[in-house]
Amino acid sequence: MQSPLTMPVKFLQGEKVYLRPLSLADTDQYFHQLFDHEVRRWTGTQKCFTKEQIHQYIEEKWKDSSSLLLLIALQENDEVIGDIAIQDIDSYNRNANIRIAISNENHQGKGYGKEAMTLMLNHGFGILNLHRIELNVFSYNKRALHVYKQLGFQIEGVQREALFYHHEYHDSILMSILEDEFRKTHSISTKKTS
Repeated sequence: MQSPLTMPVKFLQGEKVYLRPLSLADTDQYFHQLFDHEVRRWTGTQKCFTKEQIHQYIEEKWKDSSSLLLLIALQENDEVIGDIAIQDIDSYNRNANIRIAISNENHQGKGYGKEAMTLMLNHGFGILNLHRIELNVFSYNKRALHVYKQLGFQIEGVQREALFYHHEYHDSILMSILEDEFRKTHSISTKKTS
């Protein structure tokens, strides 16, 4: 049996996955995830990073009150399979942006990303008091587009040929979900206790 001090912190928990804070001890893993061919393709990542830059990025994220970056881990074995972030939080207008990356093809298509998104959206609307959460998805990422629609995201527009990747231009699709749309779709209880 693990000591409570060595057990992973499970900040947000679902059935298949949980979300946990990113620490400096995760630098190597996060660095390697950023060089996964599929992750780079789905996210449109073009830059090359050093481990030192990733280390600094993680340190800066701790201080950034306008974002929440978490790792996605499997409940069954604590394996980290990706990351998810709510970022550009605008507390005046109560909106933000969300992004997700699942780092291995073996972990895609199993509902892990959908569950992680649901956990983070629930946190965004229920704890961070957001009203609107948006995302961008590239037109070639049909699987993600399908999942986002299932979650209740609506297409707001298309940024034509906004990404140049692998010798081609691709559209970026802007989608959003409002707090009441999320609550209707996901039957979140809003009962007040007295």
